[in-house]
Amino acid sequence: MSGAYGAGSHELEYYTARPSNVALDGAGHLVITALRETYGALGVTRQYTSARIETGGLFQTMYGSLDASIKLPEGPGLWPAFWALGSDYARVGWPGSGEIDMMEALGDDPFAFYGSIHGPSSASPDGWDMTVLKRSRASLAAGFHVYGVRWSPGKVVFTFDGVPYAARIRAALRPSDRWTLDKPFYLLLDLAVGGDWPGSPNGSTRFPAHMVVDWVRVYSR
Repeated sequence: MSGAYGAGSHELEYYTARPSNVALDGAGHLVITALRETYGALGVTRQYTSARIETGGLFQTMYGSLDASIKLPEGPGLWPAFWALGSDYARVGWPGSGEIDMMEALGDDPFAFYGSIHGPSSASPDGWDMTVLKRSRASLAAGFHVYGVRWSPGKVVFTFDGVPYAARIRAALRPSDRWTLDKPFYLLLDLAVGGDWPGSPNGSTRFPAHMVVDWVRVYSR
């Protein structure tokens, strides 16, 4: 997918479909590469490029397990993610679509990542979220690890290397919150640069930065 994203979170990258940003490496891996370069298209100019892959309109699933084996990049301002959006996103928008984040990481801490779910709330235009931090003894930039969820009606269990580490359930929502996760979702993989959460890259952030995906596996119920 090509285009400038991050309108809500002020990301700094422009996503392209160029081989320099997304390609197979010849060894069975998909590589998403973030570059520091001036790039402009459709009236938008950014100082970084990267890539975002999504299965919207091509593949969707409901319940079961969603897993990916990924080697993460390291460096301030880098924001890799493996996630899913409700297949009605184009019609209802976010957060009404719901969101499941199997993995989001901030490059300035290669020993941690986050799992979370999101949905709409009458109490806030930004909706609700349930987020958990998972720490690893080994650097997530040093090798491949498996990030996933086990998804069932009213419940999402987060897993790391196949081991559950947290669960979130519909019954924990406030009266103002609405659970919108019991429907088909499609998958996304991306490497964002900058934004409100990770902050901007600095002099210690090395480019090109690579998010390397070994495999993605979906098992539906």
